Formats: sequence, structure tokens, C-alpha cells
Amino acid sequence: MRLLLSISITLLRAKLKQSIVAAVGVTFSIAMFVTLLGFMNGLNDLLDGLILNRTPHVRLYNELKASPEQPIESWYDQGVGTDFPPTHHFVRSVKPKDELPRLRNGSAIMKALENDPRVLAVSPRLVAQVFFNVGTVDLNGQVNGIDVMQEVRYYQFSDYLVQGDPKDLASGNNTIVLGKGLADMMEAGIGETVQVTTATGERSILRVVGIYQSGIADYDKVQCYANIKNVQKLMSRPSSYYTDINVKMHDLLQAPAAAKEFAGRFGVDALDIQTANAQFETGSDVRSIISYAVGIVLLIVAGFGIYNILNMMIYEKLDAIAILKATGFSGSDVRRIFLLLSMIIGICGGIAGLLFGFALQTLIDNVPFVTAALPTVTTFPIDYNPKYYIIAVTFALLTTWVSGWFPARKASKVDPVEIIRGK
Repeated sequence: MRLLLSISITLLRAKLKQSIVAAVGVTFSIAMFVTLLGFMNGLNDLLDGLILNRTPHVRLYNELKASPEQPIESWYDQGVGTDFPPTHHFVRSVKPKDELPRLRNGSAIMKALENDPRVLAVSPRLVAQVFFNVGTVDLNGQVNGIDVMQEVRYYQFSDYLVQGDPKDLASGNNTIVLGKGLADMMEAGIGETVQVTTATGERSILRVVGIYQSGIADYDKVQCYANIKNVQKLMSRPSSYYTDINVKMHDLLQAPAAAKEFAGRFGVDALDIQTANAQFETGSDVRSIISYAVGIVLLIVAGFGIYNILNMMIYEKLDAIAILKATGFSGSDVRRIFLLLSMIIGICGGIAGLLFGFALQTLIDNVPFVTAALPTVTTFPIDYNPKYYIIAVTFALLTTWVSGWFPARKASKVDPVEIIRGK
């Protein structure tokens, strides 16, 4: 094997320029493969994070809707109207039940969920529709009452807080965090006060302790955040009054089944994260498929380059192959020589490609990327997952081996008698 390797290196050096060109093709392909996948998956993680970081795995709520069974239906079902001939009843303009959009037994539901081993975290939420009074103008808004520290820990709330400290919101009385769009319209900054009117007509003065920017402009013109106790006080509701319960699961994939189970178990409406963001996940999958497809095509193109160079080398080295066979080398030895030559090109090009790819990823990761829509992002996103490097090297070596196999097989079948007789 050492002798065969030595002969392969000799042939490689004899056609050094062509060998370098083939290795550069592998290097470029692997570098682009690693860089493209790292960038595209980093972008996917960034876009997914905009939604998934703020979205609970399962949301429990009580949707106000009309009763599925009207009293007239119950009247006939009980047999009261059996003396009448067959009739059809029509009920128009059915209205929802006259009840509050709250979760009944919210505290008991939260306690049951906290004891569930599948559940990572449970956090309540109280959503209040309000008006912000700015002089003679009323701006529509929505105040989300949250457990601040739970939101910071499990939903990256502080990552979107461009001004202020979440601890001030958690510990302060009558405090609020405004969406950036709403704060700009009211020209309200940290430390200033805003007047809020609830849907029931109750007014309150709240102090601004932070500015929140999600990256979705329409969302930031309406959404605000406050401690859930302050919102309960603002709405004159008891401490057990919740409109939503957000559930974070240990395993995201269990969310659809858990949502159905919780809905039936607690008699509430439930929405899982996969259902809420189905279109968004489809977009991420399509981008990943395109990235892999482009990267693999680049590696295949590099394989064709190696194939062509080895083919030309065989035709130019027919004399050397004939001499090798005439001096006792078998066809399998000749095949191994050219396979070794191909793998040397692939390994050298692969190592260089990984280094070059990592350098390109690092370069892109340090390119400034500043946009008002994404305040927490300062550079282009890159995913340095080692699996991209492993996939690139594995596929590159496989491609170079296949590319070298056919020319090597052809070289092993060369008849030395015919070559020497022709010369």
C-alpha cells in the first residue's frame, strides 16, 4: 500500500496544475455548501425565533361563541313538542353567551398542569382591551397582563425590550411597557405617565418603565405589557381571573396531542403551536430543502471535474500504466493507484474547504446587519452546527470516490501488450 501511495503521489505531482484545479473545485464546493447551509439555517432560526420565542406550545383560552344547542332544540328533544306535526326551527342572529372571556377555575387548571411531567412551565395571562387617552384622541391598545419573570425565562421577553428593565415591570405598581409604535405615536418615554381607559370605562394612570419592539410594526402599535396583578387591579377583577394560560412543553412535538387532551380535560379551547404556525414552518422547511439541494449540486459538479481530470490523466499515462502491469502490478493495483489519487484530491480539497467555509461563516457573522424591524439582531445570523461540516466532508469524499472509480476501472483493464506494441 505504501508503494501504491507513492506512485499515486508521483502521478499527482506530474499533473500538479490539473490536480490543484480539481482540489480547488472540491474546496469551493464544500466551502459554499457549509456557508450556504450555515447562513440559511441561521436565518431560519432567526425567523422561527420571532414567532416561536413568543408563542406558547399550548394556549388555553375561552373563546366566546354562541351556544351550539339552542333552547328550542332542547324543547323538542325532551318530547315536549311531540304533539305538533314535524317542523323545522330557524334561529337567526344568534348571539354569544353573556359571560366574561375568562377561564373558569384558572388557578386549579394551572396547579394541575404544573404537576404534569410533560409540562415545562405554566404562565397565566390576562388580556385587556383599552384606550390610551392622548389629549382629545383615543388610541386603541391591548394590555397583556403577564407573569414577568416567567416570560423572561421561557419566552425571551427581555430580548425584545429595547429600553427599560423587566424587573421594574415585575416589582412596580401601576407600571407598563409600551410597544414602540404606540410609544412613538404618544411620544411617551421612560418615566412618563399615560392615561388608560378600559372597555368598562374605568380610568387609570400608568408609568412607562420600558419600550417593547417585536419586529412586527402593526403589533407594536397596539400591544403593551404589564404585571398581571396590575391588570387585574385595572379591570377590577379578582386575583384568580385569567383569560389565557400559556403552556411550555418539554417536547415541542407533544403539543398537538396535549392540546386536544387539555381541551377535553378542562373544558376549554386549546391551540397548539404547530397549528398556529403551520405556514411559517412550511416556509422554513422549503428554505432548508433548497439549501441542501444547491449544496449537493455544487459537490456533484466538483465530482465531474475530478472525473474529467482522471480520464485525461489515464490517456496521457497509458505508457506508465503498461509499464506497471508489465513489471508485475495487477489490474487491482492499478485501480487502487488511481482511487488513491482521487481520494488524495478529495481529502486535500475537503480539509481546505472546511477551513475556507468556516472563515466565510465567521466573516458573514461579523457583517453588520441593522434594521429597525429586528432590534435584537446586529449581524447576519449563522448556524455553526457541526453536522453541516460532517455532511459536506462525507458527501465530498463519496463523490470523489465515485468520480475516481470509473477512470480507475478503465485503467485496470489496459492491455500492456497492445500499448507497448503500438509504441
